Amino acid sequence: MHAVTAVARDSFDVERARYNMVEQQIRTWEVLDQSVLDLLFVVKREEFVPPAYRRLAFADLEIPLRIEVDGTVYDSGESMFAPKVEARILQELGIRPHEHVLEIGTGSGYMAALAAHKALHVLSVEIDERLKRFGEANLTRAGVRNVRVELGDGARGWAARAPYDVIIVSGGLPALPPGLPGQLKIGGRLFAIVGEPPVMEAQIVTRVTDAGYDTLKLFETNVKHLRNAWRPSTFRF
Repeated sequence: MHAVTAVARDSFDVERARYNMVEQQIRTWEVLDQSVLDLLFVVKREEFVPPAYRRLAFADLEIPLRIEVDGTVYDSGESMFAPKVEARILQELGIRPHEHVLEIGTGSGYMAALAAHKALHVLSVEIDERLKRFGEANLTRAGVRNVRVELGDGARGWAARAPYDVIIVSGGLPALPPGLPGQLKIGGRLFAIVGEPPVMEAQIVTRVTDAGYDTLKLFETNVKHLRNAWRPSTFRF
């Protein structure tokens, strides 16, 4: 994970920076789906990052979600995924226009916005009320109308509205909660980054039958765990 400091909001060539992000970071990270690459020019990432970090919107790093709330800076302790990770998630999930998506961890709202352009509807759950408001405001300003943001602890999923075609966990998990894959429809896909720092594994779990699941391992990375993330018991008899 890269350390980040705030940068003054000077003018800079936004479109050149966006183009360089796509060509130099994202294409080279095995993201070749043209519909995904095109979408990165449609959904304006700089409109979702905290204003103090706007010049870093296209950098290959995790941007801290330090936001202004009622005139003071609130450090949520959370970060956005790096751009290449967001793009890879979108490519590997292959979201289709009729599908319903659950996102766990709204954050800035950017991942929900990307998914919303692919899906019929996105339900995004955020545990932090101030981040919920931040993400909702970003989505509204961007004109994204098929995302619903709910306040709550989604670390074990959101069973009340299950099943889903796609689940995106926008944060790390020590292990998959036992009931989370079961919130998928048959044929549904779950993206999660699983394990313990410093090496965690991004994977997609597909529900192939009522009780059968396939797991595809994608890449190694290191991200912060979700708040209240489920951990398997270490108790032994």
